[in-house]
Amino acid sequence: MEAFQLAVPFKELVLLSLVCFLLFVTPAVSAEKRAAYHSLNVAARLQEVRSQPVHLQHTNEQEENQNVPRHPWKLQILHRDALIVGNLTYQHRIIERLKRESRRVKALNRRMEKKLNKGKEMMNGKSKTEGFSGVVISGMAEGSGEYFTRIGVGTPAREQYFVLDTGSDVVWVQCQPCNDCYDQADPVFDPSSSASFTSISCGSPVCNELDVADCNSRGCVYQVAYGDGSYSIGSFATETLTFGTTAVQNVGIGCGHDNKGLFVGAGGLLGLGAGRLSFPTQLGTYGKVFSYCLVDRASGSSGTLEFGPASEPPAGSVFTQLLRNPQMDTFYYVSLTAISVGGLLVSLPQSVFEFDETGQGGVIVDSGTSVTRLQKEAYEAMRDAFVAGTTDLPRAPGIAIFDTCYDLSGHQTVSVPTVGFHFLNGVGLILPAGNYLIPMDSKGTFCLAFAPTSGDLSIIGNIQQQHFRVSIDSESSLVGFAPNQC
Repeated sequence: MEAFQLAVPFKELVLLSLVCFLLFVTPAVSAEKRAAYHSLNVAARLQEVRSQPVHLQHTNEQEENQNVPRHPWKLQILHRDALIVGNLTYQHRIIERLKRESRRVKALNRRMEKKLNKGKEMMNGKSKTEGFSGVVISGMAEGSGEYFTRIGVGTPAREQYFVLDTGSDVVWVQCQPCNDCYDQADPVFDPSSSASFTSISCGSPVCNELDVADCNSRGCVYQVAYGDGSYSIGSFATETLTFGTTAVQNVGIGCGHDNKGLFVGAGGLLGLGAGRLSFPTQLGTYGKVFSYCLVDRASGSSGTLEFGPASEPPAGSVFTQLLRNPQMDTFYYVSLTAISVGGLLVSLPQSVFEFDETGQGGVIVDSGTSVTRLQKEAYEAMRDAFVAGTTDLPRAPGIAIFDTCYDLSGHQTVSVPTVGFHFLNGVGLILPAGNYLIPMDSKGTFCLAFAPTSGDLSIIGNIQQQHFRVSIDSESSLVGFAPNQC
């Protein structure tokens, strides 16, 4: 049999093989690299930082004159910096934000510990503590006062700023007569001028749902207290709240006559948690699904909060199972199973993301916590993987709660490893670079916006949620994340 003869000379064959290699192998490597790395536009981020926020101190009368458009069940969300008066630098504002963040996380862990200990005492036959001895963290002073919306209170409706907080349940507003009230942007609500305000009796089922309640001559009395000494105490009542063009009647709210704190002009707080007194729960059918989108405070834009039919998760949402912790019914727990850095899963036991039979641990989605907090083991493994993927970037000293920072001054863009959350159903949520490497000043210092937690509870914070529409579907037990749907 004749030997097979090459139709192409050996030298030309080698060159042809090299061309084929470049055509077919190199694009695959590039695609893999693109999947493992994001481009961060440093120059654009610093330009946003150097622009002072627009202050939006508007009152009811200004709103009426400006003919602000209204939508059924849809509200504008403003970040805290839009309400601050004064020429504070970006660096000052973010450091203060991180201080609030630390207080918030400590308070949430104290709340969980207190709730779990109370559950153990009741299981052991000890009676429930009476009176105003509890601490309910629903908290603006703990860092949850980061995003605000305007809601009409009473009949006729008077607009007030409310803090949005998915980590608490009670809805409350400052009320006249005010024994001790902090300053707010709008006139303090006067229940005597509302035709729909109704006091609640002490023995009513609604009053019994309060974690901390008492009675006086005016009926049911509530208290919410905060870890730094701030508080709100007053009458618990039902009232009409107006969202856009939709009036919701008979909402159980706290009417605070004795309040203390630095709440950035907000008149009250809208509890968006999963507990029995939260606003979504009180809405019934219309509250089974709601959604919100939080924007970067340096962007100068705003997001929205939506209830009802319009709040259905948009196309393109990444879904994960909504878990219920029977010991902590306020929080929205998600089925996080892993974290990836640079396209690779970080090696961790799945147990670091789960809550146990006592209710300890787990991962929640929280609008009031700024920075994602992970158990120490998970944080250090994720951080080390990120550092290993950024050896070409100049490091900078740590700042506040951040230990992984970079000096990106002089850079227009940089490539950084992707960071993703991965859930029980196998789907992954890959974050934009700006959601985890954030500017700390106007000079070019950027830090990895993750931190270890001091307790067992892990938290997906609002920096990581920015520019995603987060949909809470309690009926189907799902949480959805849709990018760029603000």
